[in-house]
Amino acid sequence: MPYEVRAAVAVKKGAPAEVQTIRVPDPGPGEVVVAVQACGVCHTDLHYREGAIGDDFPYLLGHEAAGLIEAVGPGVTDLAPGDYVVLAWRAPCGQCRSCRRGRPWYCFDSRNAAQPMTLLDGTPLSAALGIGAFAEKTLVAAGQAVKVDPAARPEAAGLIGCGVMAGYGAAVHTGAVGSGDTVAVIGCGGVGNAAIAGASRAGARRVIAIDLDDGKLDAAERFGATDTVNSRGTDPVEAVRGLTGGHGADVVIDAVGRPETYRQAFYMRDLAGTLVQVGVPDPAMQIELPLIDLFSRGGALKSSWYGDCLPSRDFPVLIDLYLSGKLHLDRFVTETVGLGDLEAAFAKMQRGEVLRSVVVL
Repeated sequence: MPYEVRAAVAVKKGAPAEVQTIRVPDPGPGEVVVAVQACGVCHTDLHYREGAIGDDFPYLLGHEAAGLIEAVGPGVTDLAPGDYVVLAWRAPCGQCRSCRRGRPWYCFDSRNAAQPMTLLDGTPLSAALGIGAFAEKTLVAAGQAVKVDPAARPEAAGLIGCGVMAGYGAAVHTGAVGSGDTVAVIGCGGVGNAAIAGASRAGARRVIAIDLDDGKLDAAERFGATDTVNSRGTDPVEAVRGLTGGHGADVVIDAVGRPETYRQAFYMRDLAGTLVQVGVPDPAMQIELPLIDLFSRGGALKSSWYGDCLPSRDFPVLIDLYLSGKLHLDRFVTETVGLGDLEAAFAKMQRGEVLRSVVVL
């Protein structure tokens, strides 16, 4: 019997999200229904609401979530009702050319639920990142539901599903930060601070946090930054060079995703250093760099897709780090709110007042 549940829906481009009753079908083959307990408010959801990602309205927003398996469809053998899971927007197919080459974290045909969730009048909903978790229940592919230790509270655990994993993985997986490295992170929101935490845990000897806001820089120190730079009145490139013996950082992570921050990241690297872009840019943005500088500086320019993570491998590890006190997920949670408070949470996020608001259902 299909479920009728409350959910946050973006009906049209730029309009405030509305709390509506939607219909979630029974799970089909390879699908599960998840009773969502908590879902973080991420910039990506705002991008969907603003039409910056696509025009497939109406959108069912929300994707950074934890909850309990409500029901499983035919063929699902590794999940059962009551299992505690974090939702992932990448579920490797196991068959594409990347999966076959042993690189499932780049899967080019990630799995999503085959059936749509709908409005009560039957209008199909486009689920944000294939999840749609600002809802009391949601339908996903079984591979998107990753079992983790139920001792982790959902307000914190759900953040691993997107922002924390993206930032942590940008440092540990994409940037391959190692013992003794120097690291600079531009942008100290949720993703940037997760990158700082990842770099610190990976053994970086110096982690330099860069932001325009002193409050965010104070928070960055709590996640492991050894130095901070307020770029509102200081040239961040020169500051990073000054903190690294004039050389620049081994790894620079751009957690903002703007042309000016990318350019700063490019030039604050050491020779043969690595630039990792994890901040999501507006599709209209462009970057221009002298080709001779690309050639002469060497190194690597990388984009980090979801922290180059493999959810089934990495989510349980991060939860274990959290439960052992080695990854402070609770520090990312600025506030918890209800489903009807989503628009206010978007506004706080845009003003830079929160690391993460979390909707509790």
